[in-house]
Amino acid sequence: MEKRRRSVCAVAAVALVAAMLSLGEAAAYGGGGMSPDYYKTTCPQLEDIVLKEVTRKKNETIVTIPAVLRLFFHDCLVNGCDASVLIASRSADAEKNSPDDDSLAGDGYDTVNRVKAAVEQKCPGVVSCADILALAARDVVHLASGPYWTVELGRLDGLVSKASDVEGKLPDPDMHVKELTDIFYRSGLSQRDMVALSGAHTVGFAHCSRFTKRLYNYSSTVKLDPSFNPEYAKRLMEACPPDVGPTIAVNMDPFSPVVFDNIYYQNLKNGFGLFTSDQVLYAEGVSRKTVEEFAESEPRFFQAFVESMMKVGRLGVKTGNGGEIRRDCTAFNH
Repeated sequence: MEKRRRSVCAVAAVALVAAMLSLGEAAAYGGGGMSPDYYKTTCPQLEDIVLKEVTRKKNETIVTIPAVLRLFFHDCLVNGCDASVLIASRSADAEKNSPDDDSLAGDGYDTVNRVKAAVEQKCPGVVSCADILALAARDVVHLASGPYWTVELGRLDGLVSKASDVEGKLPDPDMHVKELTDIFYRSGLSQRDMVALSGAHTVGFAHCSRFTKRLYNYSSTVKLDPSFNPEYAKRLMEACPPDVGPTIAVNMDPFSPVVFDNIYYQNLKNGFGLFTSDQVLYAEGVSRKTVEEFAESEPRFFQAFVESMMKVGRLGVKTGNGGEIRRDCTAFNH
């Protein structure tokens, strides 16, 4: 029954997206020369290949779900969706070498590389790594019982990947609403987009070092962040003592960590936000109404998440001489 309910919610969310597209939004759909049918003749089996490989990887490790999703965000928010975060540099100066990308899990990279290898066997030199990452991000959400949406395709892979380009373009666990809003606004995304995309924290995990300041050293006068639910804080302290090692991690959502749902927002209302950047979405009044809306209605959250993911997928798309179709996602062709 629960599985059926989630399926109905997902369908309802996608239907709402379609119903609410205005003429202006419809004109933007497929912007930059992108189209859901971009590979219809050159690689018609593309989406089946991607789904098969992503499912295989997800069945090996559930970490695949948040790892791929975060990889997509980190790529697109830094100079656009061009797979530049996948480049491996011998001199350690590529985008992925930035300290802000240290938290990206290897399973995300591995998933995209596996999919690329499978796609190359069927359609050599045709499909970009950027498009593969966009499809994989959609698929991991849906495999976790989240919404399904049509992915616009036709991105080229970028020709530049520099660690120095990352600073200041990604949200940080210690940020408050104004800082978070500014980060997303600079990429052309609204505060509502920011709150909706933050819902990706309904899946995945975080290492203790990313949030222990809230437990032991919140301010000069208060050790424990007062917005924490006391029982939740106690459980986190047991899992993450002050001298905890760097490998210990906890679930972002303590109640349904492998299901893409709206429990994340219900958690915020009850003081179960893991990062400062999570809890402030409710604690600071400016975004509270949006949190309450998503907490009360999973279809509304799904609708907003799909709309925001489509916006993210259009950021900085490379075309023409501005990009290439990489043979290997980890290296430029030249």
